[in-house]
Amino acid sequence: MIPHPAHQPPACARVFPVGAPGTTALVEHVLATGHGTWWTDRAEHLRVIAVTCGDHALLAGDPTALAPDRLAPLAGLCVEASARFLPLLGTAFDRLHPWDRMLYVHQASGTPPRVPRGVTVGRLRPEDGPALAEADPSMGWIHATWGGPSGLAASRQGWAAFREGRVLALACTRFAGSRYEDVACATDLSERRQHLALACVRGSDRRHHRARQNRHLELLPRPSRQPPPGLDRRLPPPPRVRPPHDRAHGRQRPVNSASGRVNRA
Repeated sequence: MIPHPAHQPPACARVFPVGAPGTTALVEHVLATGHGTWWTDRAEHLRVIAVTCGDHALLAGDPTALAPDRLAPLAGLCVEASARFLPLLGTAFDRLHPWDRMLYVHQASGTPPRVPRGVTVGRLRPEDGPALAEADPSMGWIHATWGGPSGLAASRQGWAAFREGRVLALACTRFAGSRYEDVACATDLSERRQHLALACVRGSDRRHHRARQNRHLELLPRPSRQPPPGLDRRLPPPPRVRPPHDRAHGRQRPVNSASGRVNRA
């Protein structure tokens, strides 16, 4: 597979839907932040395209156009692709682990959590990079889509719970899209069951609602029902996204209860 810089997407990148919930926000995140890589099977007359960021990848095109070893750049990643890629992925890698995401619609505000004494919840600042780097290693995955702890701190897209300068929990925008954000949260293994991650999510949610009210951003051309020349024409049309049900707050929030990752509009 041939790599391409984040800010130089191939013309066929419009095959990926934008403005949809879930990890599809990865496409817009890569374009907006510069964190990520595009991949194609060849330089011209493309048949397969992928985009990677952090530990996620989106894959589209004609699975019959690739040899299994060409998928080596996707090893160890969570790959989102149509079922037609399963035989190719099964041949390319030793083991595949399915990951089903459950989506719930957020329609009402929850009860604010009580933060333990001595804990402060606040928005990340650039100078918080070293504290993030020293946090529990089990939380290290959360800043991968920002290029590392310093990148996430500089983005100001996260909230953290601190005690004496130590990061106990964190919630941040994982993938920032034009309509939806995929939000991740993580807690130090020794500090769980105190609702610290929930407090961080609520802080981030207030920031999000103020900053993104009436905001619209379009980073890619609107996907057409026909894929670009060279890509498999059996690809399904992009999904339609229903308007948010919670018009008072202007957002939908699907939640993955298994991983603690949240999607927010």
